[in-house]
Amino acid sequence: MPAAVKPIPITVFTGFLGSGKTTQILSLLQRVPKDYKVCLLKNEFGDIAVDSQLAKETNVGVQEMVNGCMCCVLVGQMKLALEELRDQYNPDRIIVETSGSAFPAPIAWQIREMEGEGFTLDSIVTVVDCENFSGYEDTSYTAKLQAQYTDVILLNKHELVNERQLDNVIDHINVLNTDTPKVKCDKSGVSPDLVFGLDTQLFKVGYGKNKHLEESVFDPKHQENEVDLIQILQSVNDSKLTLEQFEAFLKSMPKEDIYRIKGFVRLDDDKLSIINHAFGRWTLTPVENEDTLENTKDVQIKITVMGDGLRMYTEKVKALLNGRDGDVKLTPAHRH
Repeated sequence: MPAAVKPIPITVFTGFLGSGKTTQILSLLQRVPKDYKVCLLKNEFGDIAVDSQLAKETNVGVQEMVNGCMCCVLVGQMKLALEELRDQYNPDRIIVETSGSAFPAPIAWQIREMEGEGFTLDSIVTVVDCENFSGYEDTSYTAKLQAQYTDVILLNKHELVNERQLDNVIDHINVLNTDTPKVKCDKSGVSPDLVFGLDTQLFKVGYGKNKHLEESVFDPKHQENEVDLIQILQSVNDSKLTLEQFEAFLKSMPKEDIYRIKGFVRLDDDKLSIINHAFGRWTLTPVENEDTLENTKDVQIKITVMGDGLRMYTEKVKALLNGRDGDVKLTPAHRH
């Protein structure tokens, strides 16, 4: 892969049969900017790729893999499918939807093995059916593994159960996985802000003609129901953080409370970078796109932190200002 080529981020959706993965993905695809190219790789169970016909209605590139499970017999085929999507569509992001019987760990391993070929694993999202989880979780080893090996758990169909039943589902999940974030979602879908990391193209197509960021990029309304936000903005000044200082801050953010940290930071080398922190992992990517550099020329820090119980982290985030002026805003969740 040429050095100038940026890796394509991959978001993996797992979940037991009927949990609502396709519904969540289709809702998500409707909410990304129209110029942001997303491809969907589906692992169909059976010969008739019905769900892929639905996905095609959203004008995304779709590649099906049928008759098998992505984590085992089709692991090699997944590599070919990802390469075909890359070569045919040149997407900005690929979503992988696994079959309900797939183990997530081998899929994640396969994607990480392809980093040298232009792919990077952004996050693993597990969709749980709140109406039925406490039943199939007792009998399905796969469902247990899916709940254990993930970055975020989406509590789907939560509106179909009462509060006591929902607490029971969360208790069952916590036995398998205490630390992973659990976020309620319904048919309207989960926010791209939570599921997707930031990349140059997403910023570029989300930046309006009036120099305002459209939804899908730093929009506090997206997750106002279930996720706390801290937004920090600072203009360019002569008191910049060192890489060591910034990485020390990232290491101090626990993944059980901090779901995402994403945005722009200009460190003491005066170069602008994109920070993508997802559930304890992070990357710092230098910005090279001229439009993005022009639109952020006055930015020293523009970062959004997403998570749970963020009030206690406000002072830690404020420390990124390094003693200079800047804005720090906490937007608490309005949970229901």
